[in-house]
Amino acid sequence: MTSIPATQTVIAVPTPGGPEALVAETRAVPAPGPGEILVKVAAAGVNRPDVLQREGGYPPPKGASDIPGLEIAGTVAVLGEGVSGFALGDAVVALLSGGGYAEWAVVDARCVLPLPKGLSMVEGAGIPETFFTVWSNVFDRARLKPGEVFLIHGGTSGIGVTAIQLAKAFGATVIATAGGAAKCDRCRALGADLAIDYREQDFVKEVKDFTGGKGADVILDMVGGDYIERNHEAAAVEGRIVQIAFLRGSKATVNFMRVMLKRLTHTGSTLRARDAAFKGAIAAALREKVWPLIEAGRVKVVVDSTHPLAEVVEAHRRMETNAHVGKIILTA
Repeated sequence: MTSIPATQTVIAVPTPGGPEALVAETRAVPAPGPGEILVKVAAAGVNRPDVLQREGGYPPPKGASDIPGLEIAGTVAVLGEGVSGFALGDAVVALLSGGGYAEWAVVDARCVLPLPKGLSMVEGAGIPETFFTVWSNVFDRARLKPGEVFLIHGGTSGIGVTAIQLAKAFGATVIATAGGAAKCDRCRALGADLAIDYREQDFVKEVKDFTGGKGADVILDMVGGDYIERNHEAAAVEGRIVQIAFLRGSKATVNFMRVMLKRLTHTGSTLRARDAAFKGAIAAALREKVWPLIEAGRVKVVVDSTHPLAEVVEAHRRMETNAHVGKIILTA
């Protein structure tokens, strides 16, 4: 049985700012309540929402931990009242609303999944945030179907490498945008049928040329800004665009005539603030439909780099360079 200490080291943000705003603190190890699990954290993923929270622009939802970190891998240390389906010592991955940058974390059991067979803890920590997000937005909200054309912006981001592989595994034709020839090569290696260097090419023209003028059936966008109207141009009739972030800003001037003429759907969502029941439904779908693909090696977790928890500042600096391909992982 794992010995539970009274205190732990966590990474906090006492004052918003740059990467150096992340500082180590000593805090109490949390106790799981009914329906919760205490996990001994082995690794935690670094994500764009963590950066936004560090900068003061994305506060945790009411009741969530103020410690950054939305995904972890580790071992089950304590089961809260009423939890079934897990045993002490089980290797698991989990989606959190906060609290991942720590040595111990409490998570709702509905948001916990077994570590896929054959994966390391580092790889496991790169699963929850991106796989939950991609499944919820691409397959649930946008209803991507086999044979459709799927466009993902930011193809080498954590979301991008996951979206390319899952869309391809479920029978879509995949187009990805990325910055530079090397990143485009990585997109193609992951299964993209077409990779577009957005620095040198007009993605609207390239998508139209590749599809014979038809356009993309589903577009997953985290860029926003001027991409909003360009996505409408690149979309097919009855196309579905899903917005999950705004790296270029959330305001744009848009000619909505295309929405009418093409009968487009432009939707969007955030995951962090959704309740555990909603996230639990995604977890169940992933376990049934995606875990077998991961365990068979058909879908891989792409890890860019690992950093000890004490070097979290360097991990955030790495993310801000935009040079990474795949996931940046902290190790406890």
